[in-house]
Amino acid sequence: MSIESDLKTIALQEQQLQFPAFGPDVAWEVGSRLRADAIARGAAMTFEIQVAGRTLFYATTEGAPTGQADWIRRKRNVVMRFCKSSYAVGLQLELEGKTIEQRHGLTLTDFAMHGGGFPISLRGTGVVGSVISSGLHQRVDHGMVVDALAAVLGVDVERLPA
Repeated sequence: MSIESDLKTIALQEQQLQFPAFGPDVAWEVGSRLRADAIARGAAMTFEIQVAGRTLFYATTEGAPTGQADWIRRKRNVVMRFCKSSYAVGLQLELEGKTIEQRHGLTLTDFAMHGGGFPISLRGTGVVGSVISSGLHQRVDHGMVVDALAAVLGVDVERLPA
């Protein structure tokens, strides 16, 4: 598994996981799947779904530390700034051998290029929001969001190797 291969897979995921519409009911379905997955794993996690700056879903599981709220904010900032998953942005920086500060003049105080942030895209419109997961290894956080979105959309997407 190479960074280039992972970036290609994530780009394909972002292309395939687009919605015709996204509102509170869809957010509830996606968020509920994420929370149920975390509970099944026994994981202390936090989730957020926002569209157009409006929080449509926010939940934690037992034991989730308060610091996850800041990770959520910072991952959301990455998704909304770059219109890509936070994991893809982090992998691209790693590939270039640069930090967010060097490449874009942004600070780690406000941007977290770690897996778990994924864009909500509408077909024909583009990115309108984000789904954020925090609490596990970044690759797992990313995979959980992809799995939830794919299940709600009823599509089969390529997964990153474990």
